[in-house]
Formats: sequence, structure tokens, C-alpha cells
Amino acid sequence: MRRIVMFNRVTADGYFAAPDGQLDWVVPDDEMDGAAVEAMPEADTILLGRKTYDMFESFWPKVLDNPNVSDPHVPQRTSPALREMAIWINDATKLLFSKTRKNATWKNTRVLSDVDPREIENLKRQSGKDMMIFGSGSIVSRLTQHGLIDEYQFIVNPTLIGSGRLLFSDVSKRSKLKLLEAKAYPSGNVMLRYAPSK
Repeated sequence: MRRIVMFNRVTADGYFAAPDGQLDWVVPDDEMDGAAVEAMPEADTILLGRKTYDMFESFWPKVLDNPNVSDPHVPQRTSPALREMAIWINDATKLLFSKTRKNATWKNTRVLSDVDPREIENLKRQSGKDMMIFGSGSIVSRLTQHGLIDEYQFIVNPTLIGSGRLLFSDVSKRSKLKLLEAKAYPSGNVMLRYAPSK
């Protein structure tokens, strides 16, 4: 059975994006980037909402053509891990959930009009590796509401931004989580991995 793993950076006061959607509060971390590259072979599919997909599509293909592209969160910063991430993201199957976008030209993309829990459960039963979700708060919320996320990975950044966008919205049920791992990095970032508590 394939798993769905959510990965998101969040501020210490609980936001996953600034009010305008910007991620300029993210604290860069080469060690964490390296760990992400090592974990990439465990997944082969990315689930994305339209806004996150649009951001990814405008950035990651460019990294393949220009290895000196700056980090998307920190202008003028380059990271050796970016190119490895770009190769994986461009090659991965991408499932775009969008009611407004009917087609996509970025390779290996399939457009789905809505989050259908039965279709997601069917995807999980198919052969393949893990499926990742980046950003995409509305998709994270819908899948959480239906109990379809198998692991939550939060990178808590040592930053307070005062206001912003919450990752979870319209989740009407309470869910207990079991801590799988907590790892602090010298940058002040902390990786928290949780699984739903059965």
C-alpha cells in the first residue's frame, strides 16, 4: 500500500505562508536539504493544488537548465541540492488538483478536477512508491479530513511572522498524532514527523 506523506515548512507561530503567499521567512539549511535529497527515492508522485503547482512549474524546470538558479526562498543563495531536487521533481508523476485549470504541459502531469477520496484510496492501492504533498493547504486539509495522509512532516522554522496562511482549514474533526521523529538542526529548524494515531 502506498503512503501519502505531507511535507511543509511552517513558522514557529504556525503559518505555512505569509499573507501574500510569500515564503521569504524560510530559514535556509544545507544539512536539511541534503536529507531531503537522500529521502527522494522513496517517493515517485507529487500531489499539488493549483497555486503550489503554478509556483513549482515556474521554478523547477529552470533549475535543470541553469544549475546556478537561486534558492526559491532566499534570493542569491545557491544550494548543491537544488539540482538533485529539480531532477526528481521534474521526473515525478504530478497530480494537479484544480477546478480552473483543465490541462498542463509540464511533463508527467495529470489534472484532476477535485479531491475524490475513493480515487485517492485507489491510488494508494496501486503499485508504486510514496506520494508527497508540498504546500497545497487546501489539498492537505481535504485529505486530512478524510484520514488519507499517512505521515506529516513539518519543518518548524525559528521565525515569527505575526499573520499568514494556516496550513489546515475546514478540518472539522480532531485527530491525534503520534510522534515518529524530532530532529533539531544547527540553523534552528526542527523536523517533526508524525503519523495519525490509530
